[in-house]
Amino acid sequence: MDSPEADVSLAGYRKLADFRYRIRQFLHFSEEAGRLSGIEPQQHQVLLAIKGLPEGTRPTVTAISSRLCLRHHSTVELINRLVERGAVIRRHSEEDRREVLVQLTPHGEHLLRKLSVLHWEELQILGPALSEALQAVVHSTTEDRRRVV
Repeated sequence: MDSPEADVSLAGYRKLADFRYRIRQFLHFSEEAGRLSGIEPQQHQVLLAIKGLPEGTRPTVTAISSRLCLRHHSTVELINRLVERGAVIRRHSEEDRREVLVQLTPHGEHLLRKLSVLHWEELQILGPALSEALQAVVHSTTEDRRRVV
């Protein structure tokens, strides 16, 4: 929007609400899929964040926290739970023994692969509506974002 004084039309609110609804549909699916696989949604996010770190990014707690938009101590607690479940391990960096790296175990790899396949399948179903809702918001008309005069 142009400024804090800008208003949104009813059509604009509907587009935003539909987009939020579509995101929530996918997140609800994701949360349930994780729980049915025996892990909490944020634990699944940690596994995915570790596996999907940008090339050249080391799997440190700081990097994982940043990708998840979580505080360091919250990420440590999630990692602790995943260590207890045998899904990740911690190891010291060979270059700097003070640096602790987190990596998936074979069990964690299997769990993430299973969940990722389910997510890809679900996105084939929900993806088009999510994409349309995003496009509707991004390409809103000036009328949808009109200013109060």
